[in-house]
Amino acid sequence: MVSPIRWLSILSVNSLMLFNVGFSVLMLPSILNNGEVIAQTDPNAEAERLLNQGYELFKQGTGESRRQAIAKWEEALLLFRKTGNLGEEGLTLLGLGRVYSDLGKKQKALNYYQQALPILQQVGNKDGEAATLNNLGFVYDSLGEKQKALNYYNQALPLRRQVGDKGGEARTLNNLGGLYHSLGEKQKALNYYNQALPLRRQVGDKGGEARTLNNLGAVYDNLGEKQKALNYYQQALPILQQVGDKGTEATTLSNISAVYDNLGEKQKALNYLQQALPLKRQVGDKGGEARTLNNIGRVYDSLGEKQKALNYYQQALPILQQVGDKGTEATTLNNIARLKASQGKLTESLTIIEKSLKIIEDLRTKVASPEIRASYFATVQNRYQFYINLLMQLHQQNPNKGYDSKAFHASERSRARTLIELLNEASVDIRQGIDPQLASAERKLQQQLNTIETQRIKLLSGEYTPKQKANIEQTRDQLIDEYDKLRAKIRIASPNYAALTQPQPLTFKEVQQQVLDKDTLLLQYSLGKESSYLWAVTKDSINSYQLPPQAEIKNAAIELMVRITSPQERNDITKIDSAADALTEILLKPVADKLNKKRLLIVADRFLQEIPFSALSIPNTDGESDGYQPLIVNHEIVHLPSATTIANIRNGTKSRKLAPKKVAIIADPVFSPEDSRLISVNSDQLSVISGKTTTASTSENRSRAFPLEAQQLDRAARDVGIRWDRLPATRTEAKAIMALIPESERTQAFDFQANREKATSQELGKYQIVHFATHGFANGRQPELSGVIMSLVDKNGNWQNGFLRLNDIFNLNLPAELVVLSACQTAKGKDIKGEGLVGLTRGFMYAGAKRVVGSLWVVDDVATADLMSQFYQGMLEQGLSPVEALRAAQLQMWEGGISPYYWGAFILQGEWE
Repeated sequence: MVSPIRWLSILSVNSLMLFNVGFSVLMLPSILNNGEVIAQTDPNAEAERLLNQGYELFKQGTGESRRQAIAKWEEALLLFRKTGNLGEEGLTLLGLGRVYSDLGKKQKALNYYQQALPILQQVGNKDGEAATLNNLGFVYDSLGEKQKALNYYNQALPLRRQVGDKGGEARTLNNLGGLYHSLGEKQKALNYYNQALPLRRQVGDKGGEARTLNNLGAVYDNLGEKQKALNYYQQALPILQQVGDKGTEATTLSNISAVYDNLGEKQKALNYLQQALPLKRQVGDKGGEARTLNNIGRVYDSLGEKQKALNYYQQALPILQQVGDKGTEATTLNNIARLKASQGKLTESLTIIEKSLKIIEDLRTKVASPEIRASYFATVQNRYQFYINLLMQLHQQNPNKGYDSKAFHASERSRARTLIELLNEASVDIRQGIDPQLASAERKLQQQLNTIETQRIKLLSGEYTPKQKANIEQTRDQLIDEYDKLRAKIRIASPNYAALTQPQPLTFKEVQQQVLDKDTLLLQYSLGKESSYLWAVTKDSINSYQLPPQAEIKNAAIELMVRITSPQERNDITKIDSAADALTEILLKPVADKLNKKRLLIVADRFLQEIPFSALSIPNTDGESDGYQPLIVNHEIVHLPSATTIANIRNGTKSRKLAPKKVAIIADPVFSPEDSRLISVNSDQLSVISGKTTTASTSENRSRAFPLEAQQLDRAARDVGIRWDRLPATRTEAKAIMALIPESERTQAFDFQANREKATSQELGKYQIVHFATHGFANGRQPELSGVIMSLVDKNGNWQNGFLRLNDIFNLNLPAELVVLSACQTAKGKDIKGEGLVGLTRGFMYAGAKRVVGSLWVVDDVATADLMSQFYQGMLEQGLSPVEALRAAQLQMWEGGISPYYWGAFILQGEWE
């Protein structure tokens, strides 16, 4: 494949001309005209003359001229040091770092920047300090150390703004866009680029404007908007030619080539690359040269000219290793591995792709932010899929060599890695030993998030414009972004976090030994564009199966979900039966002879994570149909993001003491000022008139207790996608559970007490089971906004923040045996490729829950109350485990003639023992 072209970071640094950070004073005509005379008596003037000569050489833009510039500046550096001119010494070090960076000598560049930074800070040169921080970020970015890069960029940006350096601000914004682009965060990248572009134009930076146009084109190209991408590239190209920026011109030519390559116009793509390559060589951009060689190789590869392609790849590889561009090195190795596989050289291909994956594994560990780590890992999932395909091909050729177990391990390596690391992190207090200022900043941001949530709902509850709504949500999103960055800083600063070892995915043998028992069958799915796979693993065996491409499986999965959840069809068992049979034929029929009424541990992939396996059919092995029989008739079913997850949960909870009390219940909150409970409370507020007690009218109470924003709360609820109607059956559900437990063993919060304060209190940590019966919602775009809803108004009619969002849940201390989320869509989340569903379940697991019960769709209030009542009876009266009790409750409803829509949404994730 054509390697992703992330030129923004590199070109933003190139646009940081040295005179913009203090060198302009060296261009004065008096110094240039009289340099030789002054130099005889003034070392500083001689140094300035050398700097000016170096700058003129630097502007020529060739590799040779830049090497000559280095010689001049190194002479100047010695003179500045001799005279003790710290300010100019710092700027000269910055300039040398910049040139070495351009020449691909990243470690040398780092050395100069790290010398420059403390000097520029000491002399108070904020411009130079910001430039150095920006350039340090760029070098670490190009070395693949994304977290370090982000930290430096985030230090540079406020300094740029503080000193009013609009051009520098634009460059750093560009670099941030480039970093997020490389991590697959395209919308974030667009946001930064769109902030940079008007600043470029405002300061008249034509070259910078062209670079930003180029970078916007690259994002739209990745988003599949090819014509839009070409438009941006074609705006950039003439500007670059006009300003003589040959390096960026070459980048834009390469990017245009990538568009034509994707459109199938291979010869046109090749022509653009062949124009780009000599330009890269002319300016001495070794990294850019190597990337262009790689891309030429990719085009020849797709044209079937394998040897020619290999020649170009092999030219690129040593240059990439020389300049330290690990990301593109991994890409080139991946391209070589695919080429070898296409030639039938599978073993050789295997060795090469394993080298590529080793680099990827190393790069991902250098990112502290879980969100960024997951985003990066999503961008390389196609390489793991190729690796799995390769191993399974080798297994078909050599069935007894263990390639199937290696493929299973590859699948395990490719999934839920960030979750595993988060669970490992949850075992320590990462805030212990950090700078108190960081802890204080975290508390402040939490308060700001709480305040902005209050303001947002108040705004949406009254009259507002689309602009007002967009502005407050932008502020909220910025605060969430700041919070994520601060959490990453805390991880970096935490001694406890530093002491953690990176948890490794379990091998096949370790899964058999640490996860499985004789009654459990693991079914692990991996979906691919050309082929999908299933591994059936027991305590002492493994069997693997090739399944259809993911597109075919997806069609069958969508059909089943429509049949189960559509209001028009969800009670039609015949249609559900037909759809369930079709998906069962694909997912379970191949392994039918291994099921044997065992407990099924399901590790699904992509859209299969949202499928109710409990509602699939029992595979028909004798050719005779007995009608629809859902899978729960024969099997307990447990869901997991990966097999390693359960081992990690067990590790983290094995020495934990059981909480002293049994059940905490939060149910039936108050969502609306129209709620009868609020009216009842206010009706009890009596007025004394002329010695008599009279009850104020309902309308008077309402208007007095509720301003306009409170009266319109339902409108706000609709605006965020859910109408917060009262759920009266949640109270019935809670009371049925309460009846099973002695009063001393339980606590409950209803009505106004079912609030956010109760949900986040330390008291919940004293209970083995924590039960939420309320509304829930999943945000597939921003999972951190997913949550469950507590009471939104207090008993006095004042609005309160009732949103318990994912970030709040991560901050809970909840060492529970079981968390039950008896609400809508609580088992859903954002599907991040390679990471799985990022939502509430992982938040509660991080908080300490051994297992979580949640739902896959919008559930029925009354049916859920019945299901939960039976579920708790199974656990508390019959002594069943949670997974046994859930199956028994679902089975009871099925045997009562109730459709899977009413019971199939709820799944258990986590420990089953």
